[in-house]
Amino acid sequence: MSPTQEQLVALAAVFQAASLVDKIAKTGQASTADSACLLGALLVRNPESTLEVYGGDDLNLREGYRALASALERNPASLQRDPLKYALALLALERQLAKRDDLLEIIGKRLDKIQLQVEHFGPTHENVIAACAALYQDTISTFRLRIQVQGDVRFLQQAGNPEKIRALLLAGIRSARLWRQLGGHRWQLVFSRGKLLRELYPLLRSTPP
Repeated sequence: MSPTQEQLVALAAVFQAASLVDKIAKTGQASTADSACLLGALLVRNPESTLEVYGGDDLNLREGYRALASALERNPASLQRDPLKYALALLALERQLAKRDDLLEIIGKRLDKIQLQVEHFGPTHENVIAACAALYQDTISTFRLRIQVQGDVRFLQQAGNPEKIRALLLAGIRSARLWRQLGGHRWQLVFSRGKLLRELYPLLRSTPP
């Protein structure tokens, strides 16, 4: 896997978080396996590879690959506008978080406690999701830039869904941080779309439909 593809794995995870948030907001549901892949990534501290962050393979990132491809292709017919908006906001929020050592310390300490819950309940248990959602609310939600999720009010207010959305947004921030640590920059999305797509298509084809 090339360095650019390593970046694309992390960036696809950002887009996957955005896509899952969009699905919950508009349908009330999102894949448990895809959510578990992202939430589990919150607790991987010293991975040997980018894929290891997401469970060792990219099987559960295909939703993110598709959303990222549609954003880079800029095809009006396939462009997922709300997920793109959320993904770009996550990248912007991560840049703000990177300047806040106090919040990074809080996140680190709280994730240590969440790790214990995951070991006991699993990554998608309601207690774990609630803890991740509370962590997002206590840290990322304090920034002036806020992600306004659009959808069906019935699903947005459905029990457990606000927590799932915040937990997935937190996971998206984690992947945005990884993307930047791997050398990712927002200007690539504007000036290097062709190169990114050439590196992305093999990843997209290697995952099952």
